[in-house]
Amino acid sequence: SIAIGINGNSIISYYDETGGSLKVAACTDTACTDTPTPSTVDGPIMIAFYTSITIGADGNPIISYYDNTYKALKVAACTNPTCTDTATITTVDSGSAGQYSSITIGPDGNPIISHADTDGNLKVAACTNPTCTNTPTITTIDTDGSVASTSITIGVEGNPIISYYDATNGDL
Repeated sequence: SIAIGINGNSIISYYDETGGSLKVAACTDTACTDTPTPSTVDGPIMIAFYTSITIGADGNPIISYYDNTYKALKVAACTNPTCTDTATITTVDSGSAGQYSSITIGPDGNPIISHADTDGNLKVAACTNPTCTNTPTITTIDTDGSVASTSITIGVEGNPIISYYDATNGDL
């Protein structure tokens, strides 16, 4: 997943298959022609599937991802704009939840994450603080079908808008 940092450069979150870790690569120029040095944010051991990155109100990246080891939705709140320092890692939803996550920042400055649980239900986690360390509000949105991907943004009226693929019914 990719976002534009406060310095105007790309910052990329991804799963490192070799190390089984969540990594971030921060470009040092706008064209990303350099070779960014990756930083390990969480891992190893089969975590960080379905990463999604956004930039928080403080200018630091916030990453949602599926921890395959613990079957949980996690959030890594970076403590600097390039995510090279230790991040605050929080389990946001557990019990086989967190696949196909997508993260955005709500009008209150707090992250909102769409994701699926292993039963294929579409869920939304609305964080109650900027780093998701307080208990979020988790809402199940759709239980009819099997969610295979999600994407979330904030509409002009300030409410989340979610697109998702229902693999059972073949619908977007």
